[in-house]
Amino acid sequence: MQTGQINVQTENIFPIIKKFLYSDTEIFLRELVSNAVDATQKIKTLSSLGEFKGEVGDLKVEVILDKENKTITIRDNGIGMTEEEVDKYINQIAFSGAEEFVEKYKDKAEAIIGHFGLGFYSSFMVSDKVNIITKSHKKGAKAVKWESNGTPEFTIEEVEKENRGTDIVLHVSEDSSEFLEDARISSILNKYCKFLPHPIIFGEKSNWIDDPEGEKDEEGHVKKVEEKVPNQINNTEPTWVKKPSDLKDEDYKGFYNELYPFTDEPLFNIHLNVDYPFNLTGILYFPKLKNNIEVQKNKIQLYSNQVFITDSVENIVPDFLTLLHGVIDSPDIPLNVSRSYLQSDSNVKKISNHITKKVADKLGSMFKNDREDFQKKWDDIKVFIQYGMLSEDKFYDKAKDFNLFKTSEGDYYTTEEFKEKVSAAQTDKDGKLVILYSNDLDEQHAFIATARDRGYEVLEMNSPLDVHLISMLEQKLEKVSFARVDADTIDKLIQKEEEQPSKLSEEDEKTLKPVFESLVNKEQFVVQFESMSETDVPMMVTQSEFMRRMKEQQAMGGGMNFMGNLPEMHNLVVNSNHPLISEILNAKSKKKQEGLAKQATDLALLAQGMLKGEELTTFIKRSVEILTPKKSK
Repeated sequence: MQTGQINVQTENIFPIIKKFLYSDTEIFLRELVSNAVDATQKIKTLSSLGEFKGEVGDLKVEVILDKENKTITIRDNGIGMTEEEVDKYINQIAFSGAEEFVEKYKDKAEAIIGHFGLGFYSSFMVSDKVNIITKSHKKGAKAVKWESNGTPEFTIEEVEKENRGTDIVLHVSEDSSEFLEDARISSILNKYCKFLPHPIIFGEKSNWIDDPEGEKDEEGHVKKVEEKVPNQINNTEPTWVKKPSDLKDEDYKGFYNELYPFTDEPLFNIHLNVDYPFNLTGILYFPKLKNNIEVQKNKIQLYSNQVFITDSVENIVPDFLTLLHGVIDSPDIPLNVSRSYLQSDSNVKKISNHITKKVADKLGSMFKNDREDFQKKWDDIKVFIQYGMLSEDKFYDKAKDFNLFKTSEGDYYTTEEFKEKVSAAQTDKDGKLVILYSNDLDEQHAFIATARDRGYEVLEMNSPLDVHLISMLEQKLEKVSFARVDADTIDKLIQKEEEQPSKLSEEDEKTLKPVFESLVNKEQFVVQFESMSETDVPMMVTQSEFMRRMKEQQAMGGGMNFMGNLPEMHNLVVNSNHPLISEILNAKSKKKQEGLAKQATDLALLAQGMLKGEELTTFIKRSVEILTPKKSK
């Protein structure tokens, strides 16, 4: 038997491993199973190269839980190690200057495990003692057993072992007894090892098969008997590692269902497959987003060589891409390092840029190749595209050609197509193109109808990001402004050279103004007279485009906090050319004048959903009285 000290030149390595990784203790199993898979893959590679002449056999990794003896064993029949290799890879930790290492990384927990080849040492996070029992694939190799109790002291001795490969035996510590439960181990394996390339076996499961003896039940059917079979927890050939040319739509949909059971089918997917200048594979799916930009996040899973790493990929892909679902697999992304380091890594930036380009190219080709189908999907993907345009300049440059506007009539146009369609009618007297939009076709129906009567088109813009997109487009597009259709009277929104004459004199307006002001809260409404068509409504409520947009941006987190303190201000617009206004002016009694003015004002408020409670009840009662025929005396 050999005894000695692990060559770390310090006793601090084990306390650091235990202390700094305590919050992520479960990764010990990921590391040990990954190492076992690596050893298994190596024997397969040596055999294919002709460097190993023996029988490869049934390659697999087993995780064995022994509750009675409080051990977890990770067993592989891979390449194995000689005594010299144990000494090299286990006893002489694979980095120089351990003192410097400990000092440098003592505050960076994640940097220790995995990134510096210390995966095996994660076993001491949950163990009082660890054994390695291993036999090399090399001819004539002797099996050896290594043992350590979490200090630099170890022992190593020859033992009997029939088959090549390695057993890592963890003697689980008292404070880690949670890992002696089947459910806990099973959940970790399902989380991290679900798609490893060699079978991972944990316990047994029941299969029900026809009775081998052919025994039948009372109805004459062959009885089913229980058969215990090894429980393989992983899919060794997930869809993303296959060639796109070998896959059909149902394969992609089936894999999506494997990743996210009991969810709606995705709209479409993008298969990533790059091997230069970096290695990247994966499948990204477009879910149906509608107007939801929050609950969908953390659905992209990051893998490295089919080992699950994290589903927090904000620093690996641009923020807008986190709305997608799916898998990214790349061994070229630095693992287990701080997030700030991830952001500055050149490979991460290249990968991020590539994914952005790939997504933009896919959307562009869909639009070009089947515009009708793209338009059908638009309502489900517009939030994603808008998010990308707002947050990534490179994505905007590509997306501006397939970003669509949808009109109130349900027609779709690109930005340039829409500008060309409406420029003749909707260019104002100053040469600026005014694009009208609505965020609620039902609530703003009267305003839309008025605009349509003038020959104007109105866009439907009801996404939570539209207010930000509008501001950006106004900066990027020359001589273009957007106005919500209820922001003012239609002739004020798109001012032309010719102006409608007013039937009311200045004196008339002065007479009527206090009548209408007495009917509303002056802190919330400004009464103004506008010269409109006599076929337009007698009165309407509008809100300044500037004020409303600033408040909306503030509500969406766009700054302008001082706007949040301002009261909701609206305009009560009186149509100076409508016959009803003339009737109010010329009413023979003050009571009749106030009654007509009140009814007209309430109708304007009702049209904007602003008449509520007691005011609404009174209005309904008054309207019924007006409609009820008077009894003759």
